[in-house]
Amino acid sequence: MNNRRTFLKQLSVAGATGVVAIGARPQALFARAANNAAADVDGRILVLVQLAGGNDGLNTVVPFGNDIYRKLRPSLAIEKGEALRLNDSLGLHPAMTGFKELFDEGALGVVQGVGYPNPNRSHFRSMDIWHTAKPGVADKRDGWLGRAFDAAAKELAGKVPGVALGTDRLPLSLVSTKFTVPTVRNLKDYQLQLAGSKAEKAAQRKRMVKLAGNGTGGNSNLDFLRRTASTALDTSARISEVLSDYQPAKPYPDSGLARRLKSVAQLITADLGARVYFVSLDGFDTHAEQAGAHENLMAELSGALAAFCADLRGHGLGERVLTATFSEFGRRVKENGSLGTDHGAAGPMFLVGQGAKGGVHGKHPSLNDLDQGDLKHHTDFRSVYTTLLEDWLGWEAQAAVGGKFTKLKLLG
Repeated sequence: MNNRRTFLKQLSVAGATGVVAIGARPQALFARAANNAAADVDGRILVLVQLAGGNDGLNTVVPFGNDIYRKLRPSLAIEKGEALRLNDSLGLHPAMTGFKELFDEGALGVVQGVGYPNPNRSHFRSMDIWHTAKPGVADKRDGWLGRAFDAAAKELAGKVPGVALGTDRLPLSLVSTKFTVPTVRNLKDYQLQLAGSKAEKAAQRKRMVKLAGNGTGGNSNLDFLRRTASTALDTSARISEVLSDYQPAKPYPDSGLARRLKSVAQLITADLGARVYFVSLDGFDTHAEQAGAHENLMAELSGALAAFCADLRGHGLGERVLTATFSEFGRRVKENGSLGTDHGAAGPMFLVGQGAKGGVHGKHPSLNDLDQGDLKHHTDFRSVYTTLLEDWLGWEAQAAVGGKFTKLKLLG
């Protein structure tokens, strides 16, 4: 009984100072991954980058040789000499120098004309569709990745399948019926925090480790508490170590997305076992004065992902990690009267990393044949999801995406 009281007292002190505890605390979840999934060193990892607000695909992958493009965008069109050339008719936004380097290295795949039938131009509904992979049903019980986690439950048992970085709210795509997926705003919040001198902190940790290791191996609540605390302490130490010793292979730009991706790289390097990471970049709802805002967003996206890829390669992880970007919709082809663009439909996705098949995939959507002023999609986003799940992560996709969709040749 005294051991139980002492152990609980130690845990209560730790909990008050921010240490991982029981229940929904992400550290406990990370800890199970550290013990049970670290052996999966060859496991592939998918990183999703959400471009929230509706990215203007036409000024991201630029049809610089198209007269209709320049006619419908007299103020916003990017000229042939400014675009970073991908081929004879397409180029990247001039701020995307990092993406151009990746493209030239064969580590950037540009997937054109991605969307879904009967596109919805509401931010909330369209984003829900991309997160759930259910265009015809308003059902938020789970997300496409959450269903993939559930279908792979045996493989993922005892592990953390995914982590959302830089957010307080779990993205709908990661909502699962069988797994709790942690959200982490800041890695520094998920370390062991103890008061006192260095010696006092070491003594407290030693006592906690000893108490946590005194379990009977049974299934009582106290034994569960001990096991959770033991692995949480171990994970906390590993996170602390990787934060203090981590040296990126290439300096990251000073941007929010870059900081979030650096955290992802740190967690991958710490080998915490997650197979999916999710981050978001906001600000793409460019209805007015688009040019400057979109340029900054393109620079942030491109620079952050280029640094992330270089960092992973420097740590010998480049072949294990694939990044995919998505946005809820593109923008209208014709610019509006406020020097911006309104909600559209189809747009491009990017696949980034050594596992991507570099180059341009699919034709650029026609500017002669529009749907209510918007580009028509020719590639269903669920085909991209199916490819990522089955050919990259090695998971069955049909239940996750709600049917059979043709896989695409997007991976190297």
